[in-house]
Amino acid sequence: MSTSITLESLKAQTFIDKESKYGAHNYHPLPVVIERGEGVFVWDVDGKRYFDFLSAYSAVNQGHCHPRIINALKTQAEKLTLTSRAFHNDKLGEAEEFMAKLFGFDKVLMMNTGVEAVETAMKLVRKWGYKVKGIEKDKAVILFAKNNFHGRTLSVVSASNDPSAKMGFGPFMPGIDAVPYNDLNALEKALESDPNIAGFIVEPIQGEAGVVVPDEGYLAGVAALCRKYNVLFVADEIQTGIARTGKLLASCGNCNNTADECDMSTELKPDILILGKALSGGVMPVSAVLANDVIMLTIQPGEHGSTFGGNPLACAVAIEALKVVIEENLAENAENMGIIFRAGLEEIAERNRLITLVRGKGLLNAIVIASDEDSDLAWNICMEFRDNGLLAKPTHGNKIRLAPPLVINREQIQEALSIIEKSLDAFV
Repeated sequence: MSTSITLESLKAQTFIDKESKYGAHNYHPLPVVIERGEGVFVWDVDGKRYFDFLSAYSAVNQGHCHPRIINALKTQAEKLTLTSRAFHNDKLGEAEEFMAKLFGFDKVLMMNTGVEAVETAMKLVRKWGYKVKGIEKDKAVILFAKNNFHGRTLSVVSASNDPSAKMGFGPFMPGIDAVPYNDLNALEKALESDPNIAGFIVEPIQGEAGVVVPDEGYLAGVAALCRKYNVLFVADEIQTGIARTGKLLASCGNCNNTADECDMSTELKPDILILGKALSGGVMPVSAVLANDVIMLTIQPGEHGSTFGGNPLACAVAIEALKVVIEENLAENAENMGIIFRAGLEEIAERNRLITLVRGKGLLNAIVIASDEDSDLAWNICMEFRDNGLLAKPTHGNKIRLAPPLVINREQIQEALSIIEKSLDAFV
C-alpha cells in the first residue's frame, strides 16, 4: 500500500494546515485538496484526477459543474440574486409550481440547507398536530427512527441516538421519541400507545448509518400505520431523493412511474416530503418541504421563514437541476449502473474477504468491512482508494459509502471497480 509522502502532497498540505489553523475542527476530512470537478471526476491541487464516489453526500447527482446548471446560475446571477421574502420575485412561484406538479403536492416551502428543511417539517408536524389533530397545547410528540441522521441542529440531534452527535450539547428538546428502524411492530406499538404523536420522520434508506436498506414493504407499512393512527408520515429524502436510488424518490418503492410522471401512489406517498442536496446539483444550498394544503397552510405569515429561502438564484438553479435529472434519465441510469456496480462488488467480495456485506439501491451503496466499528481499517482502505484515484469516506467506522454522480457510465463503473479491488488487495 502507498505510504510515501511526495513533493506534490506538500503543496496540498499547506492548504490543509491553513484550514487546521483558522477553521473549526468539526470535520475529519480525507487528506486530499480538491481544486476542480467535472462530471464524475475531481482534480486535486496537484492535478491528480479522482473518481468522486461520495458526490458531496449525494448533492452532486447531476455531476460536478453540470454546464446547464452552471449556465442557469450565471444567467440568473446577472439579473437578480436576492430580494428576501419581503417582496415577490419572478422565480419563486415558477419553482414552486414546477416542484409541486412534479412531486404531486399542493404546496412547496423552500429553504436553504437540508437541516433547515427538517426543522421546517418538524414545525409543520407540530402545527398540524395542534390545529388539525387537536393535540393538547405543548404535548405533541414527533417520532423518529433510531440510528437516523437528519442534520446537526439542536432539535434534530435531540432525535439522534449517536453519542458523538449529542455529547456536550444537552439539554435536548422534549417531545421527541424514537423506535427501531425497519420495525413495523415497534412503530405500531408506539403509535397505539401515545395519541399525542403528530408525525413520524424517517429516511427511506438510512445513509449515514451505512446505507441501511429496509425490508420491502416497510415504507408502505409506515404509510398505512400513519394513516391508521392519524399521524403524519414524513419522508426525509435529502440524501435518497432526486434519482439517487434509481427512482426520482426512494419513497416511490416499486412504482413504475418515470421521473417526469412522479405522482406517487396514495399507498406510498408521504404527507410531508423533504428534499435538499441534489435539488441544486450541488451548486448552492437549496432545500424544500412539500405538503398538501391541510398541512402547509397551518403556518401563517410571520411564523416561519428565511432571508435566503426561495431566493431567485436558488429557484432558477433548482428548476434546471431537476430538469437535468429528468431529461438526462438519471434515475434510469442510477438503477442500471447500480445493478452493475453491486454485482461487481459482490464478485470482489467473493475474492476478498475484507468485504463482509454489499448493500444499497441505485447508486447509493456501501460495503461493510471485516473489522470493528472503532477500527481504522476502513479509513486506511479509503486512503488506499485515494492513492489509486478514487475518493470515498467511511461512515460508522467500518462501512464505506460508495455513491458516484449519477452520470457515471458502464466503462467508468468498471474502472472504479478495478481501483476498489486493487486497493482492497493491498490489505490482504
